[in-house]
Amino acid sequence: MPSGRLLDNPVTTALLPVPASWRLRTRTLDLGRRTLVMGVVNITPDSFSDAGAFLDSQAAIGFSMQLLDEGADLLDLGAESTRPGSRAGGAAPAVSAEEEQARLLPVLEGILKARPHAVVSVDTYKAATARAALAAGAEIVNDVSGFAWDAAMAGVCAEAACGVVLMHTRGRPEQWRAQPPLGPEALLASVRAGLAASLAAAASAGIAAESIVLDPGYGFGKRFEENYALLARQRELLALGRPLLAGVSRKSFLGRTLAGLHGGADAPVDARETASIAALVAAILHGASMVRVHSVRPAVEAALIADAVLAASLPG
Repeated sequence: MPSGRLLDNPVTTALLPVPASWRLRTRTLDLGRRTLVMGVVNITPDSFSDAGAFLDSQAAIGFSMQLLDEGADLLDLGAESTRPGSRAGGAAPAVSAEEEQARLLPVLEGILKARPHAVVSVDTYKAATARAALAAGAEIVNDVSGFAWDAAMAGVCAEAACGVVLMHTRGRPEQWRAQPPLGPEALLASVRAGLAASLAAAASAGIAAESIVLDPGYGFGKRFEENYALLARQRELLALGRPLLAGVSRKSFLGRTLAGLHGGADAPVDARETASIAALVAAILHGASMVRVHSVRPAVEAALIADAVLAASLPG
């Protein structure tokens, strides 16, 4: 099995990530030796996590510097919210490619001017935005649709020979609240099949497997409790042959679980940090090589502990 190692244990048999190379546009990152931390920078007025605090480009650049100083291995810039109920991915998205680029490119350029060696990913499903960002110095395209929402995206990534994150998304954000429930087996099968289809689309476009990381897409078309079933069996997705990125930070399923501590209402976003760290550690212990987070320093510390646990589980 190319992306994991079976370890015999009297209690369980675990599929753990092994070192792999992630080929980006101009460099290569090592995955699997330690967990990499991707810091999120939302350049939007309506992000669920920061309420537009970094829509101003100078504020976003300053925040990016802070995340790098706190230990982020790479940054993920997004200029359109894909929160539940948004029109992202539809025929008439709330944010046009032109507006998305007007928000994103000054921040990307500012980061690379201040930190020329920073590794920057662009969170977009629009091929035009990906092309512009790659030309401006981005190394990675993080497509939440897994190449499903813009037919030109795979070709743009292939031409640039950039790194790619392919996420599983079940439906579009405006459809998520109406998705029928899935049992654990059906859910895992759906995620596995969707990611396999994204890998096939990438291969058809000429994208090397070494350029791809897979994301199970926590919260993206999964009902609250389904995310835990997916997290518990996340390591099984390593059978697809590529490393995994987990984005569980501040997700709504965490807020729902904490409702009993908040008078029966879902915990607000700013009260989900401890839960985010707990879910992050679970994701690492279940096979993630990289985590996408909003608060970098606590994530870096938690990842060090999770990595030490994994190292102690290796034979010899």
